[in-house]
Amino acid sequence: MKKLTIMLAALFMVAPQTKGQNMALTTKQQALVTIAANEAKGNIEGLKVALNEGFEQGLTVSEAKEALSQLYAYTGFPRSLNALGALQQVMKDRASAGLRMEEGREAAPLPKDYDALKQGTEVQTKLVGGQPFTYSFAPQTDYYLKAHLFGDIFARNNLSFADREVVTVSAISALPGCEPQLRAHVSGARNMGVSDEALKEMPNLLEAKIGFAEAERLRGALAAVFGENHCPVQTVDFTVWPKGEPNTAYAKYFTGNSYLAPMEGGVANVTFEPRCRNNWHIHHKQVQVLICVGGHGWYQEWGKEAVEMTPGTIIAIPAEAKHWHGAAKDSWFQHLTYHKDVQEGASNEWLEPVTDEVYDKLP
Repeated sequence: MKKLTIMLAALFMVAPQTKGQNMALTTKQQALVTIAANEAKGNIEGLKVALNEGFEQGLTVSEAKEALSQLYAYTGFPRSLNALGALQQVMKDRASAGLRMEEGREAAPLPKDYDALKQGTEVQTKLVGGQPFTYSFAPQTDYYLKAHLFGDIFARNNLSFADREVVTVSAISALPGCEPQLRAHVSGARNMGVSDEALKEMPNLLEAKIGFAEAERLRGALAAVFGENHCPVQTVDFTVWPKGEPNTAYAKYFTGNSYLAPMEGGVANVTFEPRCRNNWHIHHKQVQVLICVGGHGWYQEWGKEAVEMTPGTIIAIPAEAKHWHGAAKDSWFQHLTYHKDVQEGASNEWLEPVTDEVYDKLP
């Protein structure tokens, strides 16, 4: 009970960041986005939070079960079965706590003469936009796609075709290396009735609830399908080095947003969003050491050329050197930092911001 209460408290703390009064995505679809992406990532604790939030928003048990069952075709049985196990645990915990859950309706039974291959071919044809897709290289896979995925699974009417594509797009957004399939399903979602406005809301929801990399992957796919320009942003894996909390205490010395994760031994992990950099500054009577651990960034001393920083780059900044450091235009950036050779009276002197004129000269 205590664990469930904490989980619910955590999700409602972040809920205002992702709920809009005029969202094109329905509240059910918003829940399906985060449920599907967490399932694809194998993030069981995140999935439990998403399921609880979904139930609070009116998602039914039948709809949640259906989404997680469908995903075995996209993410594999292991993740799907683990997710269904998490759903069972959430249902048990909510029942014990007296929290509401709507069972919802089950899918209607199929007629006795139902032809899965025929129906699935029609559904797949609609999804791809009028021309049936035939995977002649692997005929058996072609049969599975038509008869089982688009025939058996899509025939279950407790989720609409549009909702199923919201589930699929969200899950594939969480799978690195599947960009061609993601672009195909963005197009398929449009053909199945998901509005462009709803699709364009999904990256922001993914960024708020799942991660920047997943959101950026979908933004790239949307731009490709819509024929729009998109400058890809390099991301970092925050499970390796934590992003930390907003660096509010030093925000006035930064252009853009930075995040701070204190570590042991006086070491700090600093994360910079793209284009974020700190002001020119000087470390008096101490040497600062920077170790890049993620992304792409820059270091520059006054009057010298900027030095590119990528994972593994180490820079020892001499005492009394005026300098700045921060992220590249198209990448998040993380570095560890600490001070050595610290003398009595050591201090930091913060100076003027690094102007766009100076920063934009960098590649």
